[in-house]
Amino acid sequence: MAVTQTEITYEFIKQRILNGEYKPSQKLIENKLAEEINVSRNTVKKALIMLEKENLVEVTMNKGATIKSFTLNEMMNYLEIRGEMEGLIGRKAAQNITDHDLEGLEEIFHIMSALISENNFDEYSKTNSMFHQIIYKASKNPEAVRVIHTIKTQLNRLYFRTILIPGRKEQSIIEHEAILRALQSRDPDKSEKALKKHVMNVRELIECNHKFIV
Repeated sequence: MAVTQTEITYEFIKQRILNGEYKPSQKLIENKLAEEINVSRNTVKKALIMLEKENLVEVTMNKGATIKSFTLNEMMNYLEIRGEMEGLIGRKAAQNITDHDLEGLEEIFHIMSALISENNFDEYSKTNSMFHQIIYKASKNPEAVRVIHTIKTQLNRLYFRTILIPGRKEQSIIEHEAILRALQSRDPDKSEKALKKHVMNVRELIECNHKFIV
């Protein structure tokens, strides 16, 4: 199926929001975007409406669109919800995960360890995502996964910055190893605890350092 102009525009703007090129509270000028992407202003409007549904921008009548800016309280609430959902995912994954899945997690974990030691944070982020995708699939709970993906999309620009905080990269590897070992034991309680703790540690980190990473 051919990709539409609206979808291209949507992805163009979304990626710049997620990578931090477009900043929170920044106003998006429709005419400028249309010229930059080489599409009509109406196409930009449609793309912005799609992004508003994902809570990434706010569209106000006669005032245009601005990048969504979350308060600290909103971020803490989102991460609390994500922590509960990740815990559920961990419990379900422990009950359903296959030997093949576990082999994949082990392999990715070793790659993550090497990347973090090299301070290759871009590739680490990608392999981190692959690690969690295996767990999400193994949970067999796509509804919970959708909730997590929504929250991760909204706060994505913060996650990458947390790894730059002193001590976080070492702690991240420790947490992922704990998740791996819990799933290898196929212990639902340990897996739930490990996944939930992983998110709660990120939550605490953002709460303590939000002035520097938001």
